Amino acid sequence: MCEKFSNEYWMNFALKEARLAFLENEVPIGAILVKDNKIIAAEHNRTGQLKNGLAHAEKLVIEKIISSGEKYLYDYSLYVTVEPCLMCAGIIIWSRVGKIVFGCYDPKAGAVGSIYNVLLDKNFNHHPVVISGVKEKECSEFISQFFKDKRKL
Repeated sequence: MCEKFSNEYWMNFALKEARLAFLENEVPIGAILVKDNKIIAAEHNRTGQLKNGLAHAEKLVIEKIISSGEKYLYDYSLYVTVEPCLMCAGIIIWSRVGKIVFGCYDPKAGAVGSIYNVLLDKNFNHHPVVISGVKEKECSEFISQFFKDKRKL
């Protein structure tokens, strides 16, 4: 994975997806998959739109690539604004994503360091590179504002 651009550069695109989710009244989490210095797929949470609690940004973006015929994503980097949950961390393992970069931690549901770090579990046979805290403040602000607005309603 020869990388031409910084993690901050790519995280800006995941943040754009998070903004779209925010505007669509979805939990504002955005994700992109990068390969060979190109965005291959971009998504954001769509649990409300699809009436599917499993429609997380990470899952949707990985499914786009898998459905195109790729079996394993060793050469891909996943950028996501919020630490993946257990379901998404499992999908990252089984699809063999090579690198995961996330913005802010999720102390209530995060499975890449907050509650548990499934990606470091030696019982699994795939352990991607993990980088956390990229544009953490901006990523955290979307989530905080979203739930602050929800509490006002």
